[in-house]
Amino acid sequence: MTHAPAGATDETIPEFPMPRAAGCPFAPPPELMRLHAEQPVSQVRLWDGSTPWLITRYDDQRALYGDKRLSVDPRHTGFPHFSAAFQQAYSQMPPSFLNMDDPDHARIRRMVTAPFTIKRIEAMRPAVQRMTDEFIDAMLAGPNPVDLVEALALPLPSLVICELLGVPYEDHEFFQSKSKVGVRRDASLEESHAASGALLAYLDEQLQAKLADPADDMLSDLAARIQAGDLTRQEAAMLGLLLLGAGHETTANMIALGVLTLMEHPDQLAVVRDTDDPQVLAGAVEEMLRFLTVVHNGQRRVALDDIEIGGRVIRAGEGVIIPGATGNWEPDRFPDPERLDLRRDARRHMAFGFGIHQCLGQPLARLELQVVYGTLFRRVPNLHRATELEKIPFKDDGVVYGVYELPVTW
Repeated sequence: MTHAPAGATDETIPEFPMPRAAGCPFAPPPELMRLHAEQPVSQVRLWDGSTPWLITRYDDQRALYGDKRLSVDPRHTGFPHFSAAFQQAYSQMPPSFLNMDDPDHARIRRMVTAPFTIKRIEAMRPAVQRMTDEFIDAMLAGPNPVDLVEALALPLPSLVICELLGVPYEDHEFFQSKSKVGVRRDASLEESHAASGALLAYLDEQLQAKLADPADDMLSDLAARIQAGDLTRQEAAMLGLLLLGAGHETTANMIALGVLTLMEHPDQLAVVRDTDDPQVLAGAVEEMLRFLTVVHNGQRRVALDDIEIGGRVIRAGEGVIIPGATGNWEPDRFPDPERLDLRRDARRHMAFGFGIHQCLGQPLARLELQVVYGTLFRRVPNLHRATELEKIPFKDDGVVYGVYELPVTW
């Protein structure tokens, strides 16, 4: 049973997720920001009628990210699922470490952290730079205007994660199409189950090939873990699925949405276009991550015990949603948060989450964004939209925010 805040009724509990304001595609929904200002701990209504708690204040969010009384396991009763398809998928698929609590989460995460250390990711910078230049070369040699999503934003992170994992890049259209289903909130149960099943079968085939003929890549490392008895084959396939999907989907959206954001803020675009200072680029990426917060429907948890936060009590079995955008747009933490300021110190943002479940691949995402933003506008300084902003299709229907298409010209 949920416990509504004083004065709340079934009629006054707002629906979540909330729509963005017309003409303001980069700002969080105004109703969400109103709740943040007036009721930073409140209840919202989901698609299934459940009323989980929405925690919007930065300090409360960080506290809950580290609270072991909250679980990320979607099999718990009361977990606030994104949709019926997600709920069904979680009930039928084996768990991934993304949805495990410690100690299982820590056991599996330790097995895949080495390739994502800052030192090893930084060693990939020349290769990522070469790939970026090659995609831009092809774009400039092709039709004008062009869809930047197809020309650069999607293929670059796809190629990078393929090389890191050891997956053939020629299969990218297959796994991209299946991954898109996995992050669509409106996908049917049948579509979601078929897409995840096809991807798991694909990863299992790749692992089988690595068991027979290992190489210097992450899937071969996972295959070695299977042989050593550290991972089951099912756990390894789920890990591969998570890394393959998360390794390109979120970064691709951040590239395209970030490029559009910069084109709409020419004074800030000049910061990345005119600098050769890697520290300036690194800082600019942190501000872009804060400003956009592309995981826009909140991190989901469920309480295992009663938790007092912000003057309210979350009861055991009640769901919790942590929308990163509100913490990242909190004026006390980031003055004038609605202003994109690429020289701002935004390093304490929570675009990658916080605590033990924060994004494993964040060093790789940062590297790719630094290279893309620092290269694209230097090489194509007059890049601009090829259509009206109102005609660009935004991904309001997905777990990850972005654009489906971005027509650009030069």
